[in-house]
Amino acid sequence: MSTIAADFKKLTAHAKEYGFIYQSSEIYDGLAAAYDYGPNGVLLKNNLKEYWWRSMVQLHDNIVGIDAAIFMHPKTWKASGHVDAFNDPLIDNKDSKKRYRADVLIEDFMDKIEGKINKEIAKAKKRFGDDFDEAQFRETNPNVLRYAKQHNEIGTRLATAMTNGDMAELKQIIEDLGIADPDTGSKNWTDVRQFNLMFSTQLGNIAGEEGKLYLRPETAQGIFVNFVNVQKTTRQKLPFGIAQIGKAFRNEIVARQFIFRMREFEQMEMQFFIQPGTQMEWYKYWKETRLKWHKALGHPAEKLRFHDHENLAHYADAAVDIQFEFPFGFKELEGIHSRTDFDLGAHQELSGKKMQYFDPQTKESYVPYVLETSIGADRLFLATMSHALREEQVPGQDDPNKRRDVLALHPAIAPIKAAIMPLKRNDERLVNMAKDIFNDLRYRFDVQYDDTGAIGKLYRRQDAVGTPFCITVDFDSLADGEAPGTVTVRDRDTLEQARVKIEDLAGFIGPKVDMATLLAEAGK
Repeated sequence: MSTIAADFKKLTAHAKEYGFIYQSSEIYDGLAAAYDYGPNGVLLKNNLKEYWWRSMVQLHDNIVGIDAAIFMHPKTWKASGHVDAFNDPLIDNKDSKKRYRADVLIEDFMDKIEGKINKEIAKAKKRFGDDFDEAQFRETNPNVLRYAKQHNEIGTRLATAMTNGDMAELKQIIEDLGIADPDTGSKNWTDVRQFNLMFSTQLGNIAGEEGKLYLRPETAQGIFVNFVNVQKTTRQKLPFGIAQIGKAFRNEIVARQFIFRMREFEQMEMQFFIQPGTQMEWYKYWKETRLKWHKALGHPAEKLRFHDHENLAHYADAAVDIQFEFPFGFKELEGIHSRTDFDLGAHQELSGKKMQYFDPQTKESYVPYVLETSIGADRLFLATMSHALREEQVPGQDDPNKRRDVLALHPAIAPIKAAIMPLKRNDERLVNMAKDIFNDLRYRFDVQYDDTGAIGKLYRRQDAVGTPFCITVDFDSLADGEAPGTVTVRDRDTLEQARVKIEDLAGFIGPKVDMATLLAEAGK
């Protein structure tokens, strides 16, 4: 098993064992591409959503929030282009009977070429050390130049085929590159076909097209159709944004890689309405702002990168992904798109209702342009877990077998902020004092009382779920001697222990786990 596969398998196993993610309907052998968030998972996910919401809405005077209905009038999806153009190009392998996205097969092939380039660079770095000039190496090394040329040529062909909806060309690219079924190695492919991703249902007892409703495939349209309502009731002036967190649904045929691609998922989107002609200025601003937001969360710069879209959506004049290095490679985490006036203009045309803004400075009315940031809450959860989870030797231990699994989350997003435990669970005095501390702190933080094992095992369990502080009530806590009324507070990352007065616990822990500290880091 490769290291990447092993790491990903360990991640999924850890997520289940410690109550983060369960397979949906597992007692019935599960439902593919559907997952449930367990007790620790829902806390972590809610904290991530809170971080996004507060940084978007609370910290911006000109961004407000809504919560639109999942069901919308069917004409919404006609105007948005989803009825006619929300398709994936799919291809079947005749031997394995498995179905794949044609564009993803090609992109994965391109990733392998990029991997070869990185391998050449890594070898050169090792050979030349501090004297290595990566930019010059990329421009002069014949192997790198050959790989880069091949990568660019494939990318151009892919972008052109996707833009033109040329399914025959997509299959031709797959055949020309000799792309095989990733699981079986077979190259016996069918033609590429388009498949619409929207789930449909019926309105009440009305049958046929007249009663058809769709589960929304994105949350953005709920924002667009409410643009006029929100602008009038909040009296916002351009530029201003509308944010929303909500479920979306896509009938993904090729749903895989755990919670990375699911049929039911949660989006965090913000549509920023701006004056036409200013979109590139705001495009640059939101690229920088969103990247800084991810870094504040603890995601290192080397695991994040921008990836410009070569194949632009029909509504966009610029688009970029913030990609994260998941255990299975760099993949999209967040999208930033300049959507022009397509959405509001399309809804205005089909509905016959004005979707315009009167600019008090220019004294004219116009359909605003839109700059979008869109991130999947589930993908952010997966990125956060995959980076934070590590196996390490216990600090201060010489024995290499003394190892621990630790989920090194930022304290502000950790599911449990502190665990309170008595040193001996059969000592009523320790137990009562620990429970008193727990009952006091629970009004301020998500805390947990635990006396279900030896103190060492309890520490390891809390390390594995990312709890930043463990509070141990010991016999010194009861003593009338040197340190009465104190407890031991253990730090998850350093394992350092401090004696803290019980009355000072909230003040000791609070600033370290406060979301305000994380928001301040993102705003620097």
